[in-house]
Parts: sequence; structure tokens; C-alpha cells
Amino acid sequence: MFCCRTDLALERRDGLDEVPEGVVCREETRDGLHVTRIEVRDARGARALQKPPGRYLTAELEDGLLGENDWIWRAAQAVGALLRPLLPAEGTVLAVGLGNRAVTPDALGPLCMEHLIVTRHLIERMPREFGGLRPVCALTPGVLGTTGIETLELVRGAAARVRPAAVVAVDALAARAMARLCRTFQLSDTGIAPGSGAGNHRAALDRAALGVPVIAAGVPTVVDALTLCADLLGAPEELPAGAAAAAQMLVAPKDVDLRVRRCAKALGYGLNLALQGGMTLSEMEQYLA
Repeated sequence: MFCCRTDLALERRDGLDEVPEGVVCREETRDGLHVTRIEVRDARGARALQKPPGRYLTAELEDGLLGENDWIWRAAQAVGALLRPLLPAEGTVLAVGLGNRAVTPDALGPLCMEHLIVTRHLIERMPREFGGLRPVCALTPGVLGTTGIETLELVRGAAARVRPAAVVAVDALAARAMARLCRTFQLSDTGIAPGSGAGNHRAALDRAALGVPVIAAGVPTVVDALTLCADLLGAPEELPAGAAAAAQMLVAPKDVDLRVRRCAKALGYGLNLALQGGMTLSEMEQYLA
């Protein structure tokens, strides 16, 4: 049976006639972004949304905000404010940029790490100068096809050495609606399965696998072609013969390279705000320089 493919809890909820039992939803507007908070509380909600129990926060850029020069910073502020309550109050954080830098729609994670302020080594060597910052380290493990090592194995090895209080995993996602590509940020406290956006599920990064909370942060960059066909034609039963071949294809915006870089920057800045408190844009750029 055909099932529209999406990594967004928001779109899973939208595909149902009503909010199921075991799921709580709340919506608000935050500085030009529409924020939806979804909490899957039990097994009933997990079955209905096909998502593990936990919190899912989605921030969508409104049309008018995309034309503003400062939309990256405003999006970062919203993402930082949503991410901060998901993190433990103190302790080292290991950020992991999942994905393949050589494949543009899948490069969100590695590109995001370029905008992350890493501080663990600075605090260890110069505690007087950098002692006010939270210890943060970053890892870009690549993909199995180029490393020959499962992402979970690499992250588990780094976590065993660093002993973080939490892991933040950043990855590209898949959406059902083209309108949500490269303008929607999803945060969750349930972990993530690397490669899920491209339909290549690997071993999950979650608390059970790593022994610490795993926060997932992502932006949808592709739409499954078969899902897009179903949406455009109105109903799955109207798909023409041979449409199943579209299941092997993913669709991305023609300017996906620019969009992914901007979203990676907004997400990286948002992580910095969540991890390092009230840092200004100029202070952040000085550290990154």
C-alpha cells in the first residue's frame, strides 16, 4: 500500500483526520516563524504518527521572512530558543554533522558544523580565557560508502572518549510538501537514523545506542518523487501505471546548493545560541573567524 514519505512529525499529523490519542499539539508564532510543538506521549500516538515517543518541534519560515536580509539570524534565534530546553543544563555536548558533503541535498550536517563554535579544546588549554563557555566538540563522520565504517560506530567511539552530556545530530530530511523544503526546521529529543531522508536507513543514534540524550536537528531538502506525484494528482489511487518507478527518485529545488548553505548557517548559529547563551551575532562571527 502506498504511504506518503516524510520525516516531519508535523506532516504525519497533517495526514490524519484528527489528532490521535496519545499526541498533544500546540501552535504559536515566534518572530516570523510558525512553530508547532508535537508531543508523542505513548504507544498509541507512536503508532498513529509512526514516530517514537518524544517531543517534536517544528519552525517554519513564513513567506515574508524569506525576503528579509536578516532571516538567517532571526531563524537562528528561534531555533536556539526551541533547542535550549531539549539540552541538559550543563556538560559537554558532542555535535555530529551527518550526511555526505559531496551530495548537495545531503550536505546539511557537514556544512552546519562549519558554523558551530567548538570550545572543548580551548577550555582545556586556556580555562581562564574560555572558562565561561560550554564545552562543545564536533564530528563529521561521513557516510558508510566512503568510510567503510557505520556512523554509529564512529559516534559511539567519539562519545566513549569525550563522555558528553548529550549528542546533537544534524541531518537532512525528506518532506512531503515542496513548500516546506529548505524553510522548515525540525528538532526532536528522540534521536535519528542516519540516511533516513534519502531512504537509506542506518543504525539509529539514540539514547539506547549511546547512553546519553540524543537531540536531532534537521531541515528537509528533498521530496520523494512518488510522494510528489501523489500530492500533485490528488490521491494515490490516481497514480498512472509505471509511477512506481518514481520511488527511486528524489526531487530538490533547482537552487538547492544556496538554500542548503543558508539553512546550515541558520542551524549552526541556532546551535551556538542554544549552547552558549546570549551571544550576539558579532561575537559569534568573531569566534568563527
